[in-house]
Amino acid sequence: MDFIYYLDILPYILQGMKTTLIVFSLTIVFSLPLAILLASLTTINSMILNKVISTYTWIFRGTPLLLQLYFGMYGLPAFGITLNRLNVAILIFTLNYGAYFTEIIRGSILSISEGQMEVSKTLGFNKFQTYFYIVIPQALKRSLQSISNEVITLIKDTALVAAVALNDLLRNAKEIVSRDYRIEAFIIVGLLYVLMSYVVVKISKRVELKYAYYR
Repeated sequence: MDFIYYLDILPYILQGMKTTLIVFSLTIVFSLPLAILLASLTTINSMILNKVISTYTWIFRGTPLLLQLYFGMYGLPAFGITLNRLNVAILIFTLNYGAYFTEIIRGSILSISEGQMEVSKTLGFNKFQTYFYIVIPQALKRSLQSISNEVITLIKDTALVAAVALNDLLRNAKEIVSRDYRIEAFIIVGLLYVLMSYVVVKISKRVELKYAYYR
């Protein structure tokens, strides 16, 4: 094996990893709070609000993420919204995964028994306190496994940003392969994706075990 070649191409591949990690981390940071907010709003008895949220989740879960990226890149300027490629990727990924997380958390909220609401009232909690201190924490704990699965999918989906010319792991590796006619760059990238998925799985398992007794 040509280890010198591996060492030569690794720095450029790792430059692409920076973009991958930025998209991944900011998607988590923005999409989870968005999902918690929207899932919470679905509990309000408002037909219009529930319809708007369900339409949002239906559109973003029902269309390909790649199509959404293309629309963000080439469709938003038609409405006078111009963003750089990285911001487009972060926006679209946030909206896409926010839709999935919203449905996951909403389902967990609905699974919480009414009896807990009644108990919280007897303890003197108002509606906001009940929701903030009892409902949301339990809903998140019940959602951990499903959210973890989506996060693992997110790691792999970040490769789609290459389609809008962002220099992520995959795009940088593809440039090396096209230049040198050698596939080692793809092998390295594959190992890096596996490594990132492994780290997420280990963290998720530890978090799930930590809060398992609350379920």
